[in-house]
Amino acid sequence: MSHSTPREVLVVEDEPLVRIVAADAIVESGVMAWEAGDAREALRVLAEHPRIGLIFTDVNMPGEMDGLELANKVNSDRPEMALIVTSGQARVPDSKIPDHGTFLPKPYHTDRLVDLVREKLDGRGR
Repeated sequence: MSHSTPREVLVVEDEPLVRIVAADAIVESGVMAWEAGDAREALRVLAEHPRIGLIFTDVNMPGEMDGLELANKVNSDRPEMALIVTSGQARVPDSKIPDHGTFLPKPYHTDRLVDLVREKLDGRGR
């Protein structure tokens, strides 16, 4: 992995336990993880932490913006950002996720999440 590649991840999930489990798995793999409970908080965290290079977001969230809208906004503002989108309610084709994003259906194994995070941060998942 290149040290110039952003090595931080933002986990956006409105269910606190799901968010904590995902973030903990990412941290245990050696990657810094930030957390947000909705899109508004996610945009604030992104503004405060420019080394975030990947967003892992749930589709269904409360607030003005869902996870796909967040992914599209982030892609518009920061096209270099890697994206992983998840949902337990709907299957989202990768083609609907901006800029080579990847869909990870719930329930997922944290090992699969960590593998995807590594692939995306290494640039192999683009």
